[in-house]
Amino acid sequence: ISICRDLPNIEVITFSVNGISNLEPLNQCQNLSELYLRKNNITSLNELFYLKNLPRLRVLWLSENPCCGSDPHRYRMTVLRNLPSLQKLDNQAVTEEELSQALVDGEEITAPPARRSVENGCPESTESSAAESTTETTSELLNLSLEETNKIREELGMKPVPRDKFSSFSPRETDCNRKKRNNVLNAILLLMKELDVEGLEIVQQTVGRRLQAFRKKELQEE
Repeated sequence: ISICRDLPNIEVITFSVNGISNLEPLNQCQNLSELYLRKNNITSLNELFYLKNLPRLRVLWLSENPCCGSDPHRYRMTVLRNLPSLQKLDNQAVTEEELSQALVDGEEITAPPARRSVENGCPESTESSAAESTTETTSELLNLSLEETNKIREELGMKPVPRDKFSSFSPRETDCNRKKRNNVLNAILLLMKELDVEGLEIVQQTVGRRLQAFRKKELQEE
């Protein structure tokens, strides 16, 4: 997620199922309109502090994070009190009545969370990894990643990735490695949106050379 510090003009970010716990890198993304963060490790709603000054944010998916807690009403009211410009929260449209009620039932967030020394990325503790492995199957992870990746490709006017192509990662890979690979793919697609015609042509040429090199290597191995 730290890559977002270098993408102030980015409009759509999809980082679902990534062990993310810190939203501070997003506070400079002034053009951000859609943010997808389902099933991460965001433990405190105080992380919303970093989103409060994003004037164009209209869609937020934050469900299935620890910060949602056991009281869905309090959670939704707190999010809407601090982000009243949202039009959709967790794939549910925001109503005027909810925004009014949020002023009563929601908690105002005025400071960022106390930061612990935890790096964003794949959780390192055995307990966290074990917990995730019991709740996330390989198929579910791939489905979520495919959904988010294809949304980015749609934004870029690109064809969606077929299921058989996307799920070609070896099932023996760890969840962490697969997530990192998907993160790289998503980051590249997001960065491409920032390029002009000249930049895209350079990317095209570079990808062509890389593909030729891979094919040559495969022929040599055969």
